[in-house]
Amino acid sequence: MDTFNEPYTRAGDDISLDAVREQVRALEEVHKANGVQLSGRIIHVCHYLPVLPTLVSNTSPAAAGVLSPPPSPPTFTGDVPASPTSESGEEGEAGQPQPSVQSKRWKLAPRYGHAAMISGVRSLSATHDQLIVGWTGDILSSLSVGTASAEDNDTGVGEQCIPSHLVSETDREALEAELVGYDEDGQGQGIEGNKGKIEYVPVWLEDKVGHGHYDGYCKTTLWPLFHYLLWQDVATEYASADAHWVHYEQANQAFAERIASVLKPGDLVWVHDYHLLLVPKLLRSVVGERGADVIIGLFVHTPFPSSEVFRCLPRRKEILEGMLGSNLVCFQTYSYSRHFTSTCVRVCGYETTSRTVPAPSLPSNTSSVLSTSSGTTSSLNPLTFSTSKSSFNSENKYIGIDVQGHIVAVSHCPVGIDAERVARDTLRPGIQPKLESLRALYADKKIIVGRDKLDVVKGVLHKLRAFEKLLHDYPEWQGEVVLIQVTSPALSDSPKLERQVSELVSHINGEYGSLDFIPVHHYHQTLKKDEFYALLSVADLGVITPLRDGMNTTSMEFVIAQERTKRSPLVLSEFMGISQHMGDALQVNPWDLGDVAAAMNTGLLMSPASKAARHAALHKVVTTHTSHTWAAVLVKMLLSQITGQSHAKGTPYLSKESLKEKYEKAGKRLFLFDYDGTLTPIVKTPSMAVPSLDALNALTKLTSDPKNIVYIVSGRDQEFLEIHLGHIKHLGMSAEHGGFIREPSNGNNGAIVKEEEWVNFTEKLDMEWMEEVAEIFRYYTERTTGSHIEIKKSSITWHYRASDPEWGLFQCRQCQDLLENNLAHKRPIEVLVGKKNLEVRPLAINKGEIVKRIVYMNPDAEFIFCAGDDKTDEDMFRALHLFPPTPSGKATLEAPLSVTLVDKSASLEVELAIAPDAIFTTSVGPSSKRTLASWHVTAPDEVVDHMLHLVGETSRAGSGDGLDAEDAPAKGYL
Repeated sequence: MDTFNEPYTRAGDDISLDAVREQVRALEEVHKANGVQLSGRIIHVCHYLPVLPTLVSNTSPAAAGVLSPPPSPPTFTGDVPASPTSESGEEGEAGQPQPSVQSKRWKLAPRYGHAAMISGVRSLSATHDQLIVGWTGDILSSLSVGTASAEDNDTGVGEQCIPSHLVSETDREALEAELVGYDEDGQGQGIEGNKGKIEYVPVWLEDKVGHGHYDGYCKTTLWPLFHYLLWQDVATEYASADAHWVHYEQANQAFAERIASVLKPGDLVWVHDYHLLLVPKLLRSVVGERGADVIIGLFVHTPFPSSEVFRCLPRRKEILEGMLGSNLVCFQTYSYSRHFTSTCVRVCGYETTSRTVPAPSLPSNTSSVLSTSSGTTSSLNPLTFSTSKSSFNSENKYIGIDVQGHIVAVSHCPVGIDAERVARDTLRPGIQPKLESLRALYADKKIIVGRDKLDVVKGVLHKLRAFEKLLHDYPEWQGEVVLIQVTSPALSDSPKLERQVSELVSHINGEYGSLDFIPVHHYHQTLKKDEFYALLSVADLGVITPLRDGMNTTSMEFVIAQERTKRSPLVLSEFMGISQHMGDALQVNPWDLGDVAAAMNTGLLMSPASKAARHAALHKVVTTHTSHTWAAVLVKMLLSQITGQSHAKGTPYLSKESLKEKYEKAGKRLFLFDYDGTLTPIVKTPSMAVPSLDALNALTKLTSDPKNIVYIVSGRDQEFLEIHLGHIKHLGMSAEHGGFIREPSNGNNGAIVKEEEWVNFTEKLDMEWMEEVAEIFRYYTERTTGSHIEIKKSSITWHYRASDPEWGLFQCRQCQDLLENNLAHKRPIEVLVGKKNLEVRPLAINKGEIVKRIVYMNPDAEFIFCAGDDKTDEDMFRALHLFPPTPSGKATLEAPLSVTLVDKSASLEVELAIAPDAIFTTSVGPSSKRTLASWHVTAPDEVVDHMLHLVGETSRAGSGDGLDAEDAPAKGYL
């Protein structure tokens, strides 16, 4: 069989839960020793609480006659069917309603579904306190009479949905109180030693918002798209891919606000799945200045489609920006993570980066139990951890997305199952009688078993057609093999699919069956646990072939169920999230019916020795990489991101009052501003980046004060700056990254200069290299569709913003390598990589040099405010950090090249009046952005607002609409 397998290392089979927990403990110990605040709490954010609350009332609620949508999600099982019947009750299982206490207002029971995720989350209470934040779902009301027990309602009789707005504040507070200490197992909070507690935090949503979010946007827009189904392919009627977006936003906002209400410094936050993709960014916004310090992880349990599919989503940028508010985004497989990074590059215009984060070291005066293996490196693939209980990797390598200086790590880690619990379930006393009944019913026949939800993506139709092909291509199996296919109801009905499955089953049975033999037995129902595990145990072959799936637990449950019986082989779709880790299954392309039929034949004919070998390998994977290990690995990866942050502290926010205090004390002040992205927001068309009324007013007010010297230091050309800013009296301007300067009339330490005179520094430089560079750029332009060359008087830039992002970046790196190895060392030039561009300029021409010139010409300045947003502005920040102090404590500055080029005799060193605490280098962007600046503001309008505050005015109008990164101009203009 020709199958595709993703990269996978067998080191993953040897994962030890104890080893990962030891690594987590060691990381936390080191962080605390280094002064990092950790609370020991993990906040898990799930769409639904894993608790089903029912309001117990003695009287009919006011809404008794009000129609309400049915409970969502349904309370039938998810990963492992379990029915709260007397049969399961004999085992003392969770799921039985809690006995009613007269004083209690709520009856609490487990909400079935997502068993693997919840099991992993709950396992972390062995080491951490936890909060689970989730929606209550539809509120059920259980009517009782007098002192009747809530147990009278086990069958659901008397229960009805009531609108959420009719649940009083008193009842809401009562639910939160009764959730304290709730334990679905009845064995005390937490598991494995009960070291940590679990608190449940309900999110209250209006019914319209809750159902518009879940049943609307999540299930009709995101779920189909993430499973490679465009909306017109879905069985339900297609209205609009943007329908219910407002409800999705509102629900995510409500979650963010609820998390913020319980968030403590040092908490780790884990957001789960596609229902809550906006939460990471919204949470940072809600908590304000604390947002940069919150450590947020996002795990996407579903598949993530390729960029070509994801781009169909109308709200694609909003979704991606929400996800990129995390510190770490994690997926089930490597391919899903690769799709995500590619989508961020193509849709948002961001760039990927490969970073190595060294593990934090203990202070020299602190003892440690750690023994770090030297010289080892590891990809952020969690399956390659060292299993030594007293060691952890000295550094981690990972792929990240550079979001304006904030690096978001991207990784993958598949969810396992709670192997111990499943193994216990396979020993239930009710299983063996049912297993023997099945054997007797299908005596002397090979049994193929399949169990899937009746969804389009589960591939039930394809499986039936493949079975038909098996009977056709291998006629010796006719009358010798049966397929037992169980389909459980999906969240939404699909009558068309049900009809197609029924018709195909009838066709196969009519074609290959007889009066005493039926080849296909189809059961559309939810099985009880005993029936489910009996079916898995009796199988001679398991066939699980979804067309697209994130995590499929049935395949892993099949392996565990077979441990005590036949150890039968498993046919598995290669399009599943766990397929890369189950390499010993017979992996197939479910679209290739002949391939699937051949795999079925191979599995049915497999020798006992081969079966045993394959089963042993699969069993080792399933029982070592469990849901408990998955959860511990996620915590370790998130703690590793704190390691990265500890080496690059967040830049503090620039206080208006601190700025004004130094401003008012200074006798002379310097202002140095970048233009695009600093005074004006980034816009799609460069010519449309005009200054706002507030920006013009602020510049005018500042320049009117004789104590102020104000410069615009931009990458724009002279003509643009003259058109938009030339009318402002006493404003100095530098164009083309310092290639040209127009002095203000009150500049140069009092010298009188005509403002219309521009000084060209390139006249004194050798610029012959430009033609050589232009020839190289033309070569790459011809071979890169959408690229173009921009030639200025002092520099030349190759832009590839309109090109394919990945091909353009590849060509950029090739061109950069050619220039640096063959030209840069021969000529006085430097090669700079910008946003979607490659720029070559003279070594003597940059914003840092022009800033040195301005400071040199104004040594008596006692206050400097310098603001910029991109890589070229880092030259300005660097220049303002390089003033060496004299013995008297004053800083000095030698004559910069931009001064000596014009005046050869001007080479004296000057003493500066400025004090370090009066220099305000300010980066425009998030506090996590890597920068040399000492301060930050988040947006251009805040720069203008700070300027207005200094002159005693306030904003009169907005500063214009910014655009997404995809629409931003190449930074060669800035």
